[in-house]
Amino acid sequence: MTRLFGTDGVRGEANKELTAELAYKLGRAAALYFGKDDNDACRILIGRDPRISGAMFESALAAGICSAGGHVIITGIIPTPAVAYLAKKYGANAGIVISASHNPFHDNGIKFFGGDGYKLPDEVEDELAEIVVKINTDDVFPRAVGKNIGTIEYRHDLIHDYIDYVASTVRVKLTGLKIILDCANGAAYESMPAVLRRLGAELIVINDNPDGININEECGSTHLEYLQKEVLSHSADIGIAHDGDADRCLCVDEKGRIIDGDHIIVACALAMKKNNRLNNNTVVSTVMANIGFHKALRKNGCHVEVTAVGDRYVLENMKKNNYNLGGEQSGHVIFTDFATTGDGLITALQVLAHIAENKIKSSQIVDVMTTYPQLLFNVRVASKNGWDSNELIKKAIKDGEQELGCDGRILVRPSGTEPLIRVMAEGPDQKQLEIICQSIGTVIQEQQC
Repeated sequence: MTRLFGTDGVRGEANKELTAELAYKLGRAAALYFGKDDNDACRILIGRDPRISGAMFESALAAGICSAGGHVIITGIIPTPAVAYLAKKYGANAGIVISASHNPFHDNGIKFFGGDGYKLPDEVEDELAEIVVKINTDDVFPRAVGKNIGTIEYRHDLIHDYIDYVASTVRVKLTGLKIILDCANGAAYESMPAVLRRLGAELIVINDNPDGININEECGSTHLEYLQKEVLSHSADIGIAHDGDADRCLCVDEKGRIIDGDHIIVACALAMKKNNRLNNNTVVSTVMANIGFHKALRKNGCHVEVTAVGDRYVLENMKKNNYNLGGEQSGHVIFTDFATTGDGLITALQVLAHIAENKIKSSQIVDVMTTYPQLLFNVRVASKNGWDSNELIKKAIKDGEQELGCDGRILVRPSGTEPLIRVMAEGPDQKQLEIICQSIGTVIQEQQC
């Protein structure tokens, strides 16, 4: 049976795989689960990004929660990490985010945070999924009636608490820094400009007019080309880009070069180590981290713990071993000194504070490590099942590994959020990588996984 929850919640095309009916059942399941040990009505906070289907799912979730007697706090359009922060600050039983992150507008997703601000462990998600199955087959769960029916409270003003908190995570003003900010027409469009202006930055904001359809459209952290042009055009010190729900941050230096998550983590790790703030001199990253990332950290006396792809797996390792810095090349970076999840706004401020405090150029963050060519090839498939046991695919991967030898590596994995098999190859020769990825991708397509 296919698991309802993927690596980052329940996702799918809005009104197709992910329907209002399913959202209602998830809301009902959440109220039943999180309210089972609470004598008072459970309180669940909901936030969303601006995509057009968000209001529909917000209403459906709220209805499901109220049907089981839960109290709903609707924050409106707000970054994903803000939901985690506010749920914890205000003692909610849970927080729910309606977003498909960096995906196009026609997709959406529903993900949960516990009252502690952390994403739910797999076993809790599975319990919620079991309740949804029972609701589908025979909903015998209690329904609130009379004065016990749940209520809905609209509190978009809570975004100011989050803005205040994010601004407080750095102790330096950004006066004199000229910044281009790309909000991806997403959830950061209100909060991040407010934070940067409060800290004194000279700010030019782009892609901050969400219409429900233009989220992530040729903008944001997955489409940095326009930001690169704007940084060069305005002679800016740095460009900052978020994704649709603002849990990611990537940057562009003053030369127009990309500062990815690997660069950010290395630069911040070295700064934290210098100030004796890097726990156990260790950072956590995933199998996608560049070879140059590992070499730069090792050269400077830092260790790296490696996990599967997904910020939740990075955070699990960090919590288990008391590490305080980790993340992904894609821009999900977690500073557990400040947040319980990846926070694109806090990540950006850590980068900007590093630049301001040390009076360096943003290009020095790029130069902190040598980046080896890395190619990612996405293969759209009908099913992600069975690819890893297919002998022809395994042979194609093995042939590619033999061709690269010890100078590179190949990683093939299914996407956790889309119907894709991702083929990544890394090594010194870009052209060679293109040929290898194309060859493996062709075999995957031919095998119709």
